[in-house]
Amino acid sequence: MREIDKIIIHCSATPPHKDFSAEDIRDWHVKGNKWDDIGYHYIVRLNGSMEYGRPLEVPGAHCKGFNKSSIGICYIGGMDKAMECAEDTRTSEQIASLLELLRLLKKFHPNAVIHGHRDFSNKECPSFDATNEYKNI
Repeated sequence: MREIDKIIIHCSATPPHKDFSAEDIRDWHVKGNKWDDIGYHYIVRLNGSMEYGRPLEVPGAHCKGFNKSSIGICYIGGMDKAMECAEDTRTSEQIASLLELLRLLKKFHPNAVIHGHRDFSNKECPSFDATNEYKNI
């Protein structure tokens, strides 16, 4: 198993109330970006259900320079209805599922620090301060 020192939260940069699946994102990444596979390890859909992306033993393609030792989680949403501004669009189900997933991952990777993608990029992703919100997990 890879040594994991970071768990990085992302958003799909999609409008509120428009659901997408791991397969949709896989298509974006494989067909659009010409990657080998989806970049994230987990996807959290609008109803809170979680879908697998890349296997955990395979480094992701979600945060340049940090993929080797991180796990990438993407929640669906993160943009306003007009797709002009980043907005925390997480549903109550997504909030609960993210918390549950993060607690579980921390049990297996207790030294991993939870971050938002924006901690490593000049993007607003994941549209909320994940580092601060999850600092006590």
